[in-house]
Amino acid sequence: TDKEHKGGHKLIAWNVLYFGECIELKACLSCPQVVKHQGVDKERPMIGDRVTVHYTGRLLSGKKFDCSRDRKEPFCFNVGKGQVLKAWDIGVLSMQRGEVCTLLCKPEYAYGAAGNPDKIPPSSPVVFEMELLKFEGEMLTDDGGILRRIKVKGDGYTNPNDGARVDVHLEGSCGGRLFDCRDVSFTVGEAEDKGVPYGVDRALDKMQKGECCLLYLKPKYGFGSEGKPEYKVGPDKDLVYEVTLKDFQRAKESWEMDLNEKLEMSLEVKRKGNQYFKAGRHYQAIIQYQRIVSWLEMECGTGIEQQKKIQDFLLTSHLNLALCFLRTKDFSQVVENCNKVIELDESNEKALYRRGEARLHRNEFSMAMADFQKVLQVNPSNRAAHAQISICQSKIKEHHEKDKKTYANMFQKFAEWDAKVCKLTVLGYM
Repeated sequence: TDKEHKGGHKLIAWNVLYFGECIELKACLSCPQVVKHQGVDKERPMIGDRVTVHYTGRLLSGKKFDCSRDRKEPFCFNVGKGQVLKAWDIGVLSMQRGEVCTLLCKPEYAYGAAGNPDKIPPSSPVVFEMELLKFEGEMLTDDGGILRRIKVKGDGYTNPNDGARVDVHLEGSCGGRLFDCRDVSFTVGEAEDKGVPYGVDRALDKMQKGECCLLYLKPKYGFGSEGKPEYKVGPDKDLVYEVTLKDFQRAKESWEMDLNEKLEMSLEVKRKGNQYFKAGRHYQAIIQYQRIVSWLEMECGTGIEQQKKIQDFLLTSHLNLALCFLRTKDFSQVVENCNKVIELDESNEKALYRRGEARLHRNEFSMAMADFQKVLQVNPSNRAAHAQISICQSKIKEHHEKDKKTYANMFQKFAEWDAKVCKLTVLGYM
């Protein structure tokens, strides 16, 4: 808990000695903080939050060595993750949005015994003026669909992996209404079997034992467009989950299993993936198929039978992944997985067709048409490929017509401009 000291200081590291008056900067023993401007609310960042700050760094002599305002660009980092100076991690966690403070930093909380060549002498205390502009949860997905805010940091350096067995306490709420509060155990990658949304499942591989965090889930990572009637959660609702990882047992990694065990596990995991796909739970199916690929993609086998089993599993898994990613509209992943299949079997009809579909969705009409034409080389009676080629031809023609109009308008404007220039030249204005 923050403590106020005389002279306006706020001690934010209780494991150090009292540091004295503000004017006695050279006597700094830790990372004291002087608040120059109070924040606008009481909420403070949590460990892992993405924070945005402006800062100015000075030596005790007053010489400035760095300033974000001089660059006209604020600085962003995840607080409490060791991405910045220790003083910043400690100091920013105690700040409020809009607060401006001065951090007086002992060398071991700043640049240490080495200093910073050409800027900061060895073993130098430094002073930072910092303004906390904003903060938000740590994004666990590229689309911002899962945000995490850590309330209690966990222990250790390991995390659950796909297939791990976890024991958690969770509290789910929607619009401020608590709809779920319980202890539950499940396998990572299969959380929805226990009524736990996909977003919680995906966040677990970032958590440590004992960690308690808040997860802010967009509908895609919550209960989607269907909602959850048994929880009285409607369709397309944002959710907030408080999750405590009480314990976990990691699943075996690929290097911990021999090939026979991998092949046995692949058969079981493939079955689970197929069940999820048939139920329309494509994200869960993706997790299962990706596990098979991670186990077998570097395996060669010792005989013809093993080699065939490995290739069959890889072909099927990549084809199924391509189909799942078509459903989730991740078309770059569709192309990538189809390419993997074509590396193993260049005439694979399904891979060529699905890659063509993905390229068509990406407006790569010529490449898509080439894929569908290859499908017809493999199977001339494929009616769907014939239909897709017609669509590609229509799209290519439509695209050319748009280009013609665009270029015609451009040339017309250039001609009008040239006419104006000629007229002004004749009149003697140029």
